[in-house]
Amino acid sequence: MDDAFTLLRKAVNLLPKDPAADNGHTVGDVREDIVRQEWEMGFGVLIEIGDVHPVFVDFWDLLAEAARQMMLDRSRRWCERRGWEVRHGTVRATLSLVGAEEGRRRTAFAADGRLRPMWDIGNRTAGGERELNIARLWVEYAQELGPGETADVRLAPLKPRAVEAPEVRRCDHHVRSPPCCRNGHRDRGPTAARLSSSRVRQAPAAVR
Repeated sequence: MDDAFTLLRKAVNLLPKDPAADNGHTVGDVREDIVRQEWEMGFGVLIEIGDVHPVFVDFWDLLAEAARQMMLDRSRRWCERRGWEVRHGTVRATLSLVGAEEGRRRTAFAADGRLRPMWDIGNRTAGGERELNIARLWVEYAQELGPGETADVRLAPLKPRAVEAPEVRRCDHHVRSPPCCRNGHRDRGPTAARLSSSRVRQAPAAVR
């Protein structure tokens, strides 16, 4: 198996021509980081670029394995999730948790995709009853989310076809939620809750 540094080099070669992250960092910056052996810095820039440009599933697979070898557990889960999203799309929503005095939850939950709540997008059973769907939940730009707080979230349905409900609006624009920053690595990144503004992001045709 290739080491993490070889994996990063391979990931660079899978990027489209002359891509750049929203903050202006480019593949050239990554190559310089690799030459200087600033592996974690280069890894972060690759994620920033991959989050705003169409990339192949293999790109995220390479980064996930590199993160595993570098013991960046949260980043590994993010890369695995982004690979899943390329294959299946994702639901993005605004999630508002009710306060502790209203709901059962008294403490915050980890925001890194391990929680699998049930949610309602309007699906019905054959008998016409409400059907709840299970999805992994990732809170953007947060380490955790607690009672009474609101944040943008990403839902990865365990049954992807469940997002085909007519109530969910489809769109194709790219995500903007990098879990890393150039000035130092930053792993990013409900039981009783209110969910609104959900939408499906289909994987770009070029990467299916």
